[in-house]
Parts: sequence; C-alpha cells; structure tokens
Amino acid sequence: MKKKGLKIAGVLISIILVAAIVGVIYVYTVINTGFDIDKTVYIYIDSNKDYDKLLNDIEKTAKVQNISDFDKAASWLKYKSNLKVGRFAIKPDMNILEVIRLLRSGTQSPVKLTFNNIRTKKDLTKRISEQLMMDESSLFATLDNAQICENFGFTTETIVAMFIPNTYELYWDISIDNFLKRMNNEYKKFWTEDRLTKAKAIGLSPIKVSILASIVEEECMFADEYPIVAGLYLNRLNRKQLLQADPTVKFAVGDFTLRRILNKHLETDSPYNTYKYEGLPPGPIRIPSIKGIDSVLNYTKHDYIFMCAKEDFSGRHNFAKTAQEHGINAAKYRTELNRRGIFR
Repeated sequence: MKKKGLKIAGVLISIILVAAIVGVIYVYTVINTGFDIDKTVYIYIDSNKDYDKLLNDIEKTAKVQNISDFDKAASWLKYKSNLKVGRFAIKPDMNILEVIRLLRSGTQSPVKLTFNNIRTKKDLTKRISEQLMMDESSLFATLDNAQICENFGFTTETIVAMFIPNTYELYWDISIDNFLKRMNNEYKKFWTEDRLTKAKAIGLSPIKVSILASIVEEECMFADEYPIVAGLYLNRLNRKQLLQADPTVKFAVGDFTLRRILNKHLETDSPYNTYKYEGLPPGPIRIPSIKGIDSVLNYTKHDYIFMCAKEDFSGRHNFAKTAQEHGINAAKYRTELNRRGIFR
C-alpha cells in the first residue's frame, strides 16, 4: 500500500510539473507575442482612456500578431484599469509584455512639433491641434483672451508673434497653459542680445520686427529679396510715408487669393490697410519665419522707396527710387495683367 501511495503521489507530482511547465510555456508564448511592423509606430491614448479603442489601435496600427494574447496579458498585468494618457512608441523588436509595461508606466515618446507657412491665428491653432492632444477651439479662445495675451507681453493681435517657427520636442498631452509657457520661453531664447541690439538700432521692438517681417514674407516669393524689401519698407517708415503694402490689404479684406488690388480694396477701412493708415499694422499678417525676421534685422541699405511685381510674372520685383520710375514699372505690370485677363 505504501508503495502504491508513493506511486500515486509521484504521478500527481509529474502531472503538476507538466501542467506547470505547460503553463509557463503558454504564458511565455503569450507575453512574447510580437508585432508585424518594420518601423516604429505610435499609439495615442487620449483623456477618454478607451481600452477598446486601444485594442483596435494595437491590432490595426501596431499589427499585433495576436490581439487575444495582448488582451490576456493586459488582464494579467492589471493594465486595463490603469491606462495612461500619452503618445507611445512601439518598435518592431518589442513584444506585448514590453509594450504593456511601457503603456502602464506612461513613458511617452515626445512629439516633434512643427509649424510654418502660417497666416492666421486660426491656421495656427488648427496646425497645433493636429499634432497635439489639444482642442482647437480652446486653444483659439485662449489666444483670443486679452488678459492671457497681456500676461505674456502681447495683445490678441500680436500674440502670434510669440510663436517662432521651428521644431520643438514636447509631450503630446501637454496642457495649453504649459504649451504657451514653453513657447514664451522659446521666444525669449530666440531674441538674443544680438537680435535685440539690431532691433533697437532700427528703432523697432521685437514685436514690430515680426510685424514688418510678416509683410516682407507675404510680399516676396524669393527669400533673397527679403532684405531688400525690408530696407524699402524701413525707408518708408523713416520718412513717415504710408507703407502701401498690398499684402496688408489682402489681410484687411480677408482674401489672400487676390492677384490684383483694386481701388475698392484700397478703401477698406481697417488698421491693417497700410494704404489708409500710416506705420505698421497692429499685428503680423502671418507668422514670419526666422529667416524673415533676420532679414529685417539685417536689411539691405539702399534708397529704394517703390516696388512693383515684375511684368514677366517671375515673382520678383522691380525696385525704384523715384515715383516716375515706379510709374513706368507699374504701367508695365498693369498692361500684362490686362493682357492675361487678370482682373481680381
């Protein structure tokens, strides 16, 4: 009987060991499930923390080899009720155990935020909300809040000048408040002592430099003309002459597609209409690039007062020192507009 009992015990132990080994192999197989991707992909978890949506992204975007294995592992590791908000990188060599640990820890992969070729505040908020977990309307309302803008040293018209086009690393779920603080710090870093000294030398504040740079960029198709056009407008400012910049009229009218500025456009009553009001407009008519700002600070010194698009439609300009010379250039351009049937 004793031998029989020992035999039965041995069998039970063997069964338990086999079951344990099978269990270990099963768990090992599950947690080592991989992803059929050949480059890093990103999973986004917003403030709703929707686990079903995450599963869908893991299956469709990360192409997990077995979604059931991911779901099981998430349960074992108690992740389902512990989702963290953020943008997470899944690499080709990762398994689901590594991914779940990454997601559960909340270790994000930063976004490389970029924005350029932006005209309006609305364009800016749209571009940013497309790259960050930020509500477009909330961001716009914040940038349209006079008190908030004043806290950063701007007005609702000039606040866009605080955004220096570049590439910035930040987390996808950054708050609007922290985002604006970051942009303000970047703005202060951009305006080095050297740039501030150059701005002072031409009698403009950093904000006014940005306003002028925005006009210069809207006026020019080619960057090599930036310093020349900047010098021309500075000549006009110094002589107390109207800037008479066509792009400011387009901004005032609200139609950037205009190819021909007519008298009716020039009569638009807006502080942005530099044909009616002396000096710079109250804010930038686009967000100027670093190159545009530096072109104003390092403008070309010359005696040009007038400019007109070249009649060859190359996108370049004819510059003139006298009204008579400008009249000839303008007549050539108008003739070509008429010949091409461009009336607006």
